[in-house]
Amino acid sequence: MDKLNNYILLIDSYFGSAAWFPLSLLATGIFFTFYLGFPQIRFFRKGWSILGTGGFSGSKGLTSPFQALSTALSGTVGTGNIGGVAMAIFIGGPAALFWMWITAFLGMTTKFVEVTLSHKYRKKIGSEAVSGGPMIYMEEGLNMKWLGYIFAFCLLVSTFGSGNMPQIDNISNTLNSSFGVNPLITAVVMTSLVGLVIIGGINRIASFAASIVPTMALIYIIGSLSVLIFNYSNILPSLYVIIHDVFNGTAVVGGFLGASFSTAFTYGVARGLYSNEAGQGSSPIAHATSNTEHSVEEGFVSILEPFIDTIVICTLTGLVIMASGVWTEKYQTEFERTSMYFLSEADSEKSSSDLIGAYKDCRDNSECFSGEIKVDQGKLIKNNAIFHNRSLAEEVFLYQDGALYTGSIAIEKGLLASSNIDVEGKSLVKSAVLTSKAFNKGFFGNYGEFIVSIGLLLFAFSTMITWSYYGDRCASYLFGEGSIIYYRIFYLGAMFVAGSGLIDTGIIWNFALITVAASTLPNLIAMILLRKEIRSLLKDYLSNS
Repeated sequence: MDKLNNYILLIDSYFGSAAWFPLSLLATGIFFTFYLGFPQIRFFRKGWSILGTGGFSGSKGLTSPFQALSTALSGTVGTGNIGGVAMAIFIGGPAALFWMWITAFLGMTTKFVEVTLSHKYRKKIGSEAVSGGPMIYMEEGLNMKWLGYIFAFCLLVSTFGSGNMPQIDNISNTLNSSFGVNPLITAVVMTSLVGLVIIGGINRIASFAASIVPTMALIYIIGSLSVLIFNYSNILPSLYVIIHDVFNGTAVVGGFLGASFSTAFTYGVARGLYSNEAGQGSSPIAHATSNTEHSVEEGFVSILEPFIDTIVICTLTGLVIMASGVWTEKYQTEFERTSMYFLSEADSEKSSSDLIGAYKDCRDNSECFSGEIKVDQGKLIKNNAIFHNRSLAEEVFLYQDGALYTGSIAIEKGLLASSNIDVEGKSLVKSAVLTSKAFNKGFFGNYGEFIVSIGLLLFAFSTMITWSYYGDRCASYLFGEGSIIYYRIFYLGAMFVAGSGLIDTGIIWNFALITVAASTLPNLIAMILLRKEIRSLLKDYLSNS
């Protein structure tokens, strides 16, 4: 498993974590923002007004604008809003939230472009159904069916890395942490429920999304405000730290080891995209089913998506984590093997700053300790420092089959090689667990994490359902309508494997970053090539309205 994670990290270093990815994403958003005259500002109110129309019965389409937006939001509002924001702050520090805001603002324009094009070039399937997406406008608008195939394949893979495995993994971990539910039970129940919904196709998915999205958003917003009101004196200082750290980086504070400008930028942009999916080409598939009269109008509606998803919900999550102070605090936790590093005894005797340097050399350059360490009654005999979740671990104990371990453990390049040893202690926590700890700092006390559990359950459940539809459309485009049943079987199988805990959470998240980048690049290229088309559509709409 450790070797697999290392291979995934190597690939990710050329994709999601590479500088070209966030830069190309932001550059596309900046270009269209100026090229189209700031549509995210000019047509923001128009998007809200179209939602109130209820749709246009004379237009072809299967869903109303509200249902299409709800379906798209059910795909974007997921673990990225709870676990993804926490992960961005965990790695990049508070400044990562700022770059999520920038990504969302520019993403509102990017979303407008891809949704408008998807709606315009959608195809009729059978007597009533319609289907659209970037692969269609790549084929019809650019006459580049080969690019459509590349996109459809990348997004098909991304349905497992974005909309499936990380979602069920976060549900499973949070329910186990909050309620003690066995991950296997969670996997069985959730896989069955998702299977029952996706059988009904887009009509059932849209109806489900329209009913659950407002409810789940309301629950989460109320829970977030309860924490912020309880910690109101920390809100302004938190905002100051977010802005201050943008160009200065985050210094070592509490258990947090600090983060550079580049780390905050890269992870803030990447997590921002993972959350609102602007430019990824996924939600245009849902918006293409809307019965809006003019394609540009559906584009106006889509502007609201990154705003609601990132600027509202992700900001609430980030401020809750910051204002509560949990991002620098250590908690008792079971250590994940891929997030745990052992240093040599010599390194462990260094000063604090040199100790951090030794850890970073181990993590980034594989200049790590290898050898054996003796253990007595669960404690290391030698003074080997252990880092877990990017923090110096405290009160560490090793177990074997639930009992304190005595013997020797093998370390290979800083990683624990002994497969039958469990490690527990105090360290920083990440992902949805970090958000859960923050919600415990509000009016609801230790019951606050239950709000996160419920919110995560609803968010992730709806996300998995919507992403199965995106995969349906990609599978149909690549292999025909008959392939959909086989795709759904694989989709549900991957959900069960990830939810039952058979794959390390670190591996799942790292895999997700790669798939996001792989599907985004072809879509960005297509949008740039169709830039004149989108401006012509907007001019035509404005001249006739």
